[in-house]
Amino acid sequence: MAEVIVALDVPSADEAFSLVGQLGDSGAFYKVGLELYTREGPALVRRLKEHGKKVFLDLKLHDIPNTVAGAVRAAAELEVDLLTLHTLGGRSMLEAAVGAVGESQATDARMRLLGVTVLTSLSATEVETTWGHSILSLRDEVVRLGELGAEGGLDGVVASVLEARELKRKLGAEFLVVTPGIRLPGGESHDQARVATPAAAVRAGADFLVVGRAVTAAEEPRRELERILVELRPPARAVGEARR
Repeated sequence: MAEVIVALDVPSADEAFSLVGQLGDSGAFYKVGLELYTREGPALVRRLKEHGKKVFLDLKLHDIPNTVAGAVRAAAELEVDLLTLHTLGGRSMLEAAVGAVGESQATDARMRLLGVTVLTSLSATEVETTWGHSILSLRDEVVRLGELGAEGGLDGVVASVLEARELKRKLGAEFLVVTPGIRLPGGESHDQARVATPAAAVRAGADFLVVGRAVTAAEEPRRELERILVELRPPARAVGEARR
């Protein structure tokens, strides 16, 4: 069953832990992004871990190999579960990051590295403008970057639901796909161009679903999170079928 990650896209630790408290046991995995980490730093991650929560540190690292390797070691020391870096950083940067994890953690519970492919806020036109050339499709570009990540030794990628199935087909079931842009049916897309429902994400093969304002901006965040968890739960088998 896919895991749900709640995005702590708030500006302070007080607001973050107010949300964590509201979600209670329903919220087990949290994303800490650039704004919150820049304001609150490693102390917030340590506090989440002390509360028994898993942490997805979404910093999208992109720098020279030695600098990225140092940042990866620091994240490993915090016992972060998932960490992002840009696949566009190049093979040497990716391999340095993978090597840094191996130096820091040798157990099965090691931190896993995810490559950022194409941000879900970007349309095909914006990608072509940024890249400076035409692309066949967003899906092809995401898969190409996913392949670069796999060649560099990454554990998986961040991509939209629309590309998840092809990534799994090309790179294998064990290669992780983390999908942001998750919305309940009828929900707003906010600033993301490529969104999908939880059920659609699971059908496409997503391993982790990142949910932000669909939960955090709701009047009753815990109820909305539990609606998503129920949608992801496999249907119970009939009594007669269970006995077979």
